[in-house]
Amino acid sequence: MSNNEENNRFTIQSFKSVECFDVSADVLVCGFGGAGGSAALEAALAGAEVVLFERASGSGGSTGMSSCEMYLGGSGGTALQKELGYEDSTENMISYLEMALEERGDPEKIRTYVEGAADHYDWAVSLGVTYKPAVMLERDVVPLTDESLLFTGNERTEIFKRKADPVPRGHVPSHEGDFGGRIFMDALTDAVEKAGVDIHYDSRVIRLLVKADGRVAGVVAREDNKEVFYEARRGVVLASGGFIMNKEMTAKYIPEIHSWATPYGNPFDMGDGIRLGMAAGGSVINMDQAFLSFPLYPPAKLTNGIMVNLQGDRFVNEDAYLARLGHYSSLQDEQRTYLLVDQDDYDHPMYIERLDVVAVGDTIEEIERESGLFPDGALQETVAFYNKFAETSQDPKFHKSPEWIKPLKAKPFALLDLSFENQTAVIMPGTTGPLTFSLGGLDTLPSGEVISVSGSVIPGLYAAGRVTAGLPRTSKGYASGMSVGDATFFGRLAGKSAAANAGQV
Repeated sequence: MSNNEENNRFTIQSFKSVECFDVSADVLVCGFGGAGGSAALEAALAGAEVVLFERASGSGGSTGMSSCEMYLGGSGGTALQKELGYEDSTENMISYLEMALEERGDPEKIRTYVEGAADHYDWAVSLGVTYKPAVMLERDVVPLTDESLLFTGNERTEIFKRKADPVPRGHVPSHEGDFGGRIFMDALTDAVEKAGVDIHYDSRVIRLLVKADGRVAGVVAREDNKEVFYEARRGVVLASGGFIMNKEMTAKYIPEIHSWATPYGNPFDMGDGIRLGMAAGGSVINMDQAFLSFPLYPPAKLTNGIMVNLQGDRFVNEDAYLARLGHYSSLQDEQRTYLLVDQDDYDHPMYIERLDVVAVGDTIEEIERESGLFPDGALQETVAFYNKFAETSQDPKFHKSPEWIKPLKAKPFALLDLSFENQTAVIMPGTTGPLTFSLGGLDTLPSGEVISVSGSVIPGLYAAGRVTAGLPRTSKGYASGMSVGDATFFGRLAGKSAAANAGQV
């Protein structure tokens, strides 16, 4: 099948053209990852008869591949935060998210999410997911021991601390290793099955059925090499993931990132739900934005070094979170960036498979000369300025936190190449470039209704997860846990909304 034929499959069909439906149910949910599973569960618990479609042979989606950190807080703190002595007011968390997401953020979604985030933690616990009351305060991406609370964003950086008190909000299922997503999805799958949801694996939804008045009232799914027709008496929920595995869509919407980054997601993140929503008249927003990973740490001591570009200039506070480091690195010429460290802090980043040492020397001048990268004297000037203020733990240019500021003095010095073209992630050996996934999709209300290009709600159509432009909308302000937290939280709301819709009942 050609690409054009593949793309043309995801369209709409007249509801009236279907002579006989194979199955009729209240709510149809497309995709069984974190968003779709949560939507199906809530719709079923609300009394709806639910059919859940999944293209793969089992549940999981990108949530199942993840660490399953959920970015939660507000309302005085989650039960876990409170048990560990942390208080997190709703307004404090909102202030942080508004600063992180800037103009890209959706104020209504931010407030809705924060006001319900503490209860959402209780919901995860109610599924049987176990969280250990222990906090990891190291600078890390995910705990490989069994702590369940950690910092997963820019909360502790000086610029953000001016707006919001730093509170750890990354909630991860307790385990040793990095498979929290599977733990969560197993618990969610069990709950969905017990709720009586009719689950169809190896089933791909390819068309939406639309009535003359624009109401979405069913789907056509491809199962066992034939088309099966399903009627939705109340609504259809799209939750089939983002578009990062669709080369045509990434080339169209994120062409620069497409050219040098490595797609990260499940194989079926092909944008099916987004294309179906667009075919029904849905508006897409934020399609030019994507998460970028820049795994500078651990080990944390690498943060004591300074990151520079081809001009020999610093461009970011090195204690920023990995997604923010990725964002600012992407803006540098040719995405070429380097880390200068002294002998005391030299080490290999845990999540980078290959690391090139460009130059080693007893002086910065020697590093400059051996590397052959920078204008004459540029790196020396940058280091001299940095060291002058580092003596008193200051960073007037980028405001790195004092705990990570120290003069570069211990000889020899090393210049490490962290350019995108040289990055190879440990979790995806053989790939080149930073890991990336999409952050754009259908425009929706917080309650899940899909918004049309004219600004009205499309009756009978709902969406959640990476099918939508949800809570996280920039790599610059991304914190780990925003995606799974968003998908499951707004998935639940979409399922409740679809179940409550009068529809054709």
